[in-house]
Amino acid sequence: MYGKLLDDDKLHEECGVVGVFSESPEITSQLIYYGLFALQHRGQESAGIAINTGGKIEYHKNMGLVSDVLTDDVIERLSGGIAVGHVRYSTCGDSQVENAQPLVVRYKKGSLALAHNGNLVNADSMREILEDSGVIFQTSTDTEVVANMLARNFNGDLLKSIKNVMEIIKGAFAFVIMTEKELIGVRDHFGLRPLCLGKRLDGYILASESCAINAMGGEFVRDIEPGEIVIINEDGVQSIKSTKYAQKKSCIFEYVYFARPDSNIDGINVYQARFNAGRNLAKEAPVKADLVFSVPDSGTPAAIGYAQELGIPFGLGLIKNRYAKRTFIEPKQELREQGVKTKLSVLKEIVKDKVVVMIDDSIVRGTTIRQLAQMVRDAGAKEVHIRIASPPVTHSCFFGIDTPFRSYLIGATKTIDEIKEFIKADSIAYLSLEGLKTATSSQHGFCLACLNGDYPMEVPNFK
Repeated sequence: MYGKLLDDDKLHEECGVVGVFSESPEITSQLIYYGLFALQHRGQESAGIAINTGGKIEYHKNMGLVSDVLTDDVIERLSGGIAVGHVRYSTCGDSQVENAQPLVVRYKKGSLALAHNGNLVNADSMREILEDSGVIFQTSTDTEVVANMLARNFNGDLLKSIKNVMEIIKGAFAFVIMTEKELIGVRDHFGLRPLCLGKRLDGYILASESCAINAMGGEFVRDIEPGEIVIINEDGVQSIKSTKYAQKKSCIFEYVYFARPDSNIDGINVYQARFNAGRNLAKEAPVKADLVFSVPDSGTPAAIGYAQELGIPFGLGLIKNRYAKRTFIEPKQELREQGVKTKLSVLKEIVKDKVVVMIDDSIVRGTTIRQLAQMVRDAGAKEVHIRIASPPVTHSCFFGIDTPFRSYLIGATKTIDEIKEFIKADSIAYLSLEGLKTATSSQHGFCLACLNGDYPMEVPNFK
């Protein structure tokens, strides 16, 4: 689950969720499509939609990208005033169609559809308790655990059931739930996973990121607060705030890598945070260089900030092929390495005979950045300096981010000097933890567990 042997230098995406409550049922499924398309960066394994069609919940989901799953025929067939959608990258449960979301369940008093971004640290124990009481599971996801618990706690009051379940489950979650009459958004007490509210002339929108609200023609209203439940129905929006105190711990990697740069999460603009991180990195670890370039795309804002702070030209040293297959899906090491060259190529004319600084947002294993450094050197660069716009990743995440075991994290197993030797760079430096935090210009708390091992709750004891 956490130790997929992905020969890749990134933490991998979580999931993306959207919900629509609209007075224009003929366009609702199209809005879900636009929203999920905007969140495609959060998950590319599967996509799905569930929609209220005349009091009945219908759904369609499959493996693949949004454009492959939600075809014109599907969009035209599904219409209704309430809908939820999901894009998935598996952090819990196998990568197969049975685990695609939204999850639609029918229980004693009706039916609901549930889309989940996050991960529960006590899902296995909850599943065991439910199985001992006779519950049969159709998937291997923790989302089905939540759905079963909602149904079992339901006694005519879904809101009360949600509150009860929120007290039992532990972990990170942003839920978008649809019933026959309501659209409901739920965010965990720490605010680990993002969720926001938007408005259209014909209704309301829930989404993982504000960029999806923009794509659906909506206006951003606000972020859902940690521990908050939002109920949207014909009477408007009702907010139920949590009375349980928990210090806010939103995921710092939303700003480092996960979120789209045009999104705002918890009052912080993602692009500006990355740009500021680059400037801070330049102050902490300057280089006398001829050229600064990024490992595209998430490293680009930091590279621009780094270059501007030092007055060094910024250029396109690496070109990304946006249609290349992901490097980690190749079964053999030699093909994985070839996959890097297929995905990224060096502009020789730009780097030749220059001292260059290559900026990336993060390193997980170090294998890809090592190959890129060699490719740049082979293209004729005199010196290759690596700068990383976040601290070393030293611990696994258990809250919906796919990370390897600690023994595979280069930041946990090697010193900075050893990393420099492994990558074969002329120098390497990471942004400090304080430099990353100040880049957000925010006073609220962040979950920094993958960087310092300080988890906001008890987690499984994986090595």
